[in-house]
Amino acid sequence: MSEVADRITRRRDELSPAERQVAEVVLRHPEGIAFGTVAEVAAVADTSNATVVRLAARLGYQGFSELQASVRAAIGHRLRPAAERIRQVPGSDALGRTLQAELGNVQRTLEAIDPDMFAKAVDLLADRGRAVRVLAGDAEAGIGAMLADALAMLRDDVAVVAGSPVGVVRQLAALTAGDAVVIAVDLRRYERWVVEAAQRAVAARAKVVAVTDSPLSPLATLADVTFTVSAEGAGPFDSHVGTLALVNALATGVAAHLRDSATDRLDRLEREWRDAGALLDP
Repeated sequence: MSEVADRITRRRDELSPAERQVAEVVLRHPEGIAFGTVAEVAAVADTSNATVVRLAARLGYQGFSELQASVRAAIGHRLRPAAERIRQVPGSDALGRTLQAELGNVQRTLEAIDPDMFAKAVDLLADRGRAVRVLAGDAEAGIGAMLADALAMLRDDVAVVAGSPVGVVRQLAALTAGDAVVIAVDLRRYERWVVEAAQRAVAARAKVVAVTDSPLSPLATLADVTFTVSAEGAGPFDSHVGTLALVNALATGVAAHLRDSATDRLDRLEREWRDAGALLDP
């Protein structure tokens, strides 16, 4: 979906609220676009047929059929693997549905990454002259904490920003203007404090890396680098497996970038853990 998503990203500031609703359907339910009618897409987006057609034109397509063809081409490569997977696991049980959903989430998330944007994010996070601060919504707090812990084992001045509004403002105000990178992790429905904290980071001239679920996310409109994750759950809840795979990839990239200094740092940590008897493994 990279070509379609890129067109939506480039035009997002020009889209009307109704057109944004259709664009969200395009991004979140591409199979419905690929095999649905204008009327069906309009019904899902809770808007009119004319709005669906207008969005296609706004994105530079010669009508809905060309948008549909582009979406079909984009998702075609994953339809056959999905059809194969569904034959390998029972389709009706929770384990089978979860396996199918999470394989797809990881694949779609990692395949959607622009290598240049990934390299830019890794360079920012590996720059030891910049403080790193992690913002994460409530549902993503565990992933944010895990990323912060991993980065803190590789370099100095990494912290999670959290707490009351007073505490969040204080923590961000302490950053030196222009010398920080903020990673904001949040999925729809976006938490107000995360977006407002990212806005404060932008005002302080910090670089912002967004990990979110749509190029139309309010975090994406603020960020210097945006990664869009797939979060389709097998049940009623969003999945965070694709998000976890992405932040693992970022930590892996930073570790490779800082290999020499990070090796010494990790060796020191291992010695201190061993001397303190903190771990039970032999």
